Amino acid sequence: MTALITGGSRGIGLGVALALAKEGHRIAINGMRPEDQVTEVLEQIKAAGAPEVLYCQGDVGTEEGRAAIIDRIRSEFGSLNVLVNNAGVAPADRKDVLETTIESYQRLMSINLEGPYFLTQAVANWLIEQKQADSEFQGTIVNVNSISATVVSTNRGEYCVSKAGLGMVTQLFAARLGEFDLPVYEVRPGVTKTDMTSGVTDKYDKLIADGLCVTPRWGFPEDIGKAVASLARRDFPYSTGQTIMIDGGLTIPRL
Repeated sequence: MTALITGGSRGIGLGVALALAKEGHRIAINGMRPEDQVTEVLEQIKAAGAPEVLYCQGDVGTEEGRAAIIDRIRSEFGSLNVLVNNAGVAPADRKDVLETTIESYQRLMSINLEGPYFLTQAVANWLIEQKQADSEFQGTIVNVNSISATVVSTNRGEYCVSKAGLGMVTQLFAARLGEFDLPVYEVRPGVTKTDMTSGVTDKYDKLIADGLCVTPRWGFPEDIGKAVASLARRDFPYSTGQTIMIDGGLTIPRL
């Protein structure tokens, strides 16, 4: 089995890559940094159990970047079973929705929404091709989304809109790929300890201490990794299109 994790060299993506490596997958990770800057990460994934590890540098927010990623995996591995759309960015500057700039909005849409939409399209066609060549072939797509798909943050509206759109991408491809027995799932992390949240650590430390989450701690990349590994194993073969919340109960309505 071969898995591609976009944004897989750090944070949640690395947590997913390590979890799938432990399952024995060949791992391809995508990132923007030059390969010589992720050597230690690649070694870490291999040490976790991946028989082969491949780095695919490229911008998922561009057509050329997405094509380069797919071409590299086709050339090096020749097959793909699992796509994990994890790459994403936050606004460079958090601004009130009354002040969101077009530049920030377009940047987030290209990376957080256009990227996974068209990468999923390309991979889906490849998975269908493999399924038609071998009826025993198994393929799975998992979108790593965010509670921001439904939880409002008025100081980063463009991020929330991009994540709400990704939720529909999950539904669309789940519906389209059902006839091929290619399930599409979504996981929605809550407050997760990564470099993306490093600047708001004090804020969320206090909120969590004050009861923000039912489970009174931060989420960690390995929490998401375990869930994605379970979905990739096809532990839930009759649940395509479903969303798994990994938020410590943050989104449970409470009085």
